Amino acid sequence: MARRWQRIKGVLIGAIALCVFCGPVPHAIARNYTAPTGTDAQGQGTIAAAQLPREAVNTLNLIAAGPYPYEKDGVVFGNRERLLPPNRRGFYHEYTVPTPRSRNRGARRIVCGGPLKRTDNCYYSDDHYTSFNRIVE
Repeated sequence: MARRWQRIKGVLIGAIALCVFCGPVPHAIARNYTAPTGTDAQGQGTIAAAQLPREAVNTLNLIAAGPYPYEKDGVVFGNRERLLPPNRRGFYHEYTVPTPRSRNRGARRIVCGGPLKRTDNCYYSDDHYTSFNRIVE
């Protein structure tokens, strides 16, 4: 009996050490995601602007022109998920893409890198930051 507990104790200690040293695996990275149109040089999924939902195209136009309809539009996106290319804090800004029939902001977002009102370095997420596709012309 004591030997059995020793073995269980060893397995638990090993599992805890693995979690501590390796850290959790984010579900966004572990998920097998296929980009709709292809991938860019960094392995990031891409989507053509013409393939975006109508609401996302409207949001891109609003980003360039302003003003923004949602209070949180234009706020800094922290890239905590580390799914976008690494950059300094404050580089990315997020914008809401309205979701039809949603009672809140919904899950769709566009995140753009660089100065406000710039749309040449933007990413689309339709699953609230679980995955991103770079918007290409």
